[in-house]
Parts: sequence; C-alpha cells; structure tokens
Amino acid sequence: TQQGKVLTHVFRFENAGDSTLVVRNVRTSCGCAAALISKRQIQPGKSGEIKVTFNTKGYEGNQTKYIYVDSNDPKEPKAELTVKVAIDVPPRPRIELDNYSIDLGLILESEGIETQARVSNPGERELSVEFSHKDAEFTIGGKAVPTPLKIAAGKGVTVGMKINPRRNVGLVREYVLLRTNDPMRPNLSLYVSGYIVTLEQLQELFYRHRDKLKDSRQVTKKR
Repeated sequence: TQQGKVLTHVFRFENAGDSTLVVRNVRTSCGCAAALISKRQIQPGKSGEIKVTFNTKGYEGNQTKYIYVDSNDPKEPKAELTVKVAIDVPPRPRIELDNYSIDLGLILESEGIETQARVSNPGERELSVEFSHKDAEFTIGGKAVPTPLKIAAGKGVTVGMKINPRRNVGLVREYVLLRTNDPMRPNLSLYVSGYIVTLEQLQELFYRHRDKLKDSRQVTKKR
C-alpha cells in the first residue's frame, strides 16, 4: 500500500463456550494503530468484532503491528492478533547526519564553539536544508552556506559551524535546527555540548594533573 493511507481490518470472533465471554482490555503495540471492540460481553454462540486501524504516515517497508486482547477465556486469557503491511514510499529526498549529538569536551573561552557535521542525502530527490541558530555561522569550505542548501541525490557535504555561546564559562548545550524537504524528517535537531573554561582554569587543571599526564606519556612511550 502507499504511504500515508489509513488502513482498516476487522477481526471477527465467536464465543464457542457455554458462558459469557468478557473482553477486559484491547490494546495495540504502538500509537499508530488503534483497536475498537464492538462489545465487551459476548453471550455463548454470539459473535463480536475488533476493528483495527493503522495510520501508515511516517512508516515505510514491511511493518508488523500487534493487538493484545485480555479476556476471561480460561484457555487463552491473553490473545495476540497480528496485522502486517508492506508500505511503498515514492522517491523522496532523505537527510542523514554523521552525528546528531556532538560533545566537544573542554572549550577554551576565547575560542568559542567550532565543529562540523556531515549532511548526506541518500534519497532519490534533491535535498533542501536550512540551518537555524541565531548565534551561529555556517560555512562550506570557508564560504557561507547558501539558504537553502541544496544537496543532490546520493551526495553529501561537510558543514562547518561556529557558535557564539550564550554563556562565558561552564556547561553549555546548544542545538541547531535543520528544516528540510524530507517528508519523513522535516525538522531535525543537532545538539552541540561542551564545558567552557577560562585560560586560568585550564592552566589550573594542567598543573593539578601534570603528574598523571607525565605518567601517561611514559606508558605511551613504553608501548
């Protein structure tokens, strides 16, 4: 079936016992599927229905969803129903990042936050990307990134980022918002974190741990 459709299937069942069948609970394996039962008490010899709907938006390929039915059936108090579907996705752009969260460790106050990310398009259509962060500069090969950035199918680019952090020292966590024409991922966040220190703090750390650093160098030389 084509992606985006809402599919429906009805499971019909019969009470083959000699007493009232009570269905206590019906639940699904994910929020994309919903299950409704026609009635919760079924007399002997009578039938009931469980209607299952599955919204295929955002899904692709072979999908399997489960419906769990709890009842007073002594032989099978917890029944499991299965729905399977193969979802076809039309050709589209796709965005992939080499890292979605970058930890830069210690950052010297005077240097600010500088890093880079590889943005790839493994899809079949041209990818369009816009970067958003009010205190950041985005470059490719030293030149400002065009808005929007166009990436051909099967290609990728490395984008440099320079962020002026909102605080001078201490823990910093920034996120860059990427807006794309990928229908599956129209909005994407790239997180950049680190700990900003002054030159004096860095020198203090160095002197405090200089013996450990010397020992580690000696071990490295021996190897």
